[in-house]
Order: sequence, then structure tokens, then C-alpha cells
Amino acid sequence: MVKVEIVEEKDPQFSSRSPYSSASSSHSSSSVSLSSVGSELDAEESFYERIAALVDIVPPTTRHSISTTISNTFGFVKTTGKVVGNLMWIVTTSALLVGLPLALSLEDEAKIVAQEKEILAQQQGAQHPSMYPPPNQQQQKGIMPPGF
Repeated sequence: MVKVEIVEEKDPQFSSRSPYSSASSSHSSSSVSLSSVGSELDAEESFYERIAALVDIVPPTTRHSISTTISNTFGFVKTTGKVVGNLMWIVTTSALLVGLPLALSLEDEAKIVAQEKEILAQQQGAQHPSMYPPPNQQQQKGIMPPGF
């Protein structure tokens, strides 16, 4: 069983600091409700203070398991991020050092092959004169209407 005892304060300057006391109330009356005092405290209390107050509510074993889980999760995320970053660095530098020169050389090779085909086509065209007249010479095929 709990025994409740009212302690009277001897120094009036300390009584004004308490959030549960008021200047007009007597020590024996309970006219000040805790809900009105609580609303005054809520404006002054920060989120961190509320979380810090949970230390008294949550048992130490549960706090330790929560702390361990959060720590392990952050460690895993940090390690995974580091590994992924290193892999991206390796892939990017390899592509720049190997892939880019390879792509440029393949493009140059394709240009050379196209030029060789063009030269070969010109040589074959010179050896076999075509049946079509050159574009400068026009053959007369009867009467043509104007505009054609």
C-alpha cells in the first residue's frame, strides 16, 4: 500500500518553480488538475525529452535488443553501400579504359571497310561499262512534251 504525504515547502521561491503548484491554490486543496498542468508542460517538452523518458518504461534487455538491431541494420546498410559504390567504380572505370577505345577502333574499322567497298565498286564500274549512258548525254526518244 502507498502512503501519500503532503510536504509543505518552507521557502516560497522554490514553490513558484514547481509546475504543479499555483500561486492562488492552497496545499490542501486539489483544485489544480494534472491535465491543465500537462498542457503547460507539453509546449515546453521536446520530442527528444519524450523519447528519453521512455528509458524508465522500456526494460534494459528490450532496450539492448532494439539498440543492437538498429546498430546491425545501419552497419549492414553502410557495408552494402560501400560495396555497391566500389563495384560501380570498377565497372565505370573499366568501361572508360577498355570499352571506349574499343568502340572508337570498331568505328574506325567500319569506316575503312566502307571506303574499301566504295573503291572496289568504283573499280568494278570502270572495268564493266554500264549499259546506261552517263547523265550528261541524253538520248532522243521521239517527241517529248514540255516539262518532262
